[in-house]
Amino acid sequence: MPLDALIFIDTNILLDFYRIRNNGVGLELLELIDRNKDQIITGSQVEMEYKKNRQRVVLEALQAQKLPKWDGVAPPAFLAKAQSARVIGKARESIRSQQPKLEDRIAAVLASPGTSDPVYLILQRLFKNKGPYNLSRDKKVRFEIHKAARKRFLLGYPPRKKDDISIGDAVNWEWIIHCASESGKHIILVTRDRDYGISYNGKYYLNDWLHLEFAERVSRKRKIVLTDKLSEAFRLLGIPVRKEAEEAEDDLMKEMERFVAEDQSPAATGVPVIQ
Repeated sequence: MPLDALIFIDTNILLDFYRIRNNGVGLELLELIDRNKDQIITGSQVEMEYKKNRQRVVLEALQAQKLPKWDGVAPPAFLAKAQSARVIGKARESIRSQQPKLEDRIAAVLASPGTSDPVYLILQRLFKNKGPYNLSRDKKVRFEIHKAARKRFLLGYPPRKKDDISIGDAVNWEWIIHCASESGKHIILVTRDRDYGISYNGKYYLNDWLHLEFAERVSRKRKIVLTDKLSEAFRLLGIPVRKEAEEAEDDLMKEMERFVAEDQSPAATGVPVIQ
């Protein structure tokens, strides 16, 4: 049965739209966010983190592609007249002519996201949504949420990263609690942040303290589900997701897990993570 729930999407999950290799599939998941933004918990904290990191992630994702130097693709002389060699030659010329256009497009994405970046355009509509689950700067309840977040931070409550000097995670969690209490709905957290919980054998488990706190402050009967995949979150809501979209997310998660297992730094791998 579909879950009557709200979805909180962490910043790193939103930045994944610049990392997913299959652009068509990535945009499909993005459009699901756009069509269901009234069921998504967000706020100015998430918006700030996304816009703070967007340009860096775009560049690092492009560098991770490691595009080949097409000028070096040439057959040996004795195969120069082969049909396949002629096809390669035409493709090389076409790629060479299109590369400046692509570079101009990348520059536009970095300089003018409001007109050139499809990810930015859709997420901007999410951040400007006037629904009750967007903690925008014009809502007076933000003062109450920020006060609770500061107290939470000083007490060392999760979610909080080691040596963290920002109350951003605390703001997001206090807002999630508030939305759950006010809406009467279940909650789905989409995040790769280990401050919210851990994964084991492909399943995520909410942090013990956060689980207890949610039960005491919201309801012991209310569910809170932790996942690292947007496709799973939408499926739990009963919203159809194509198999290709799920597979694209699976590929990205396997790549992320491999980087963690190999203890590679985000900068070295081209798959940055907000710490």
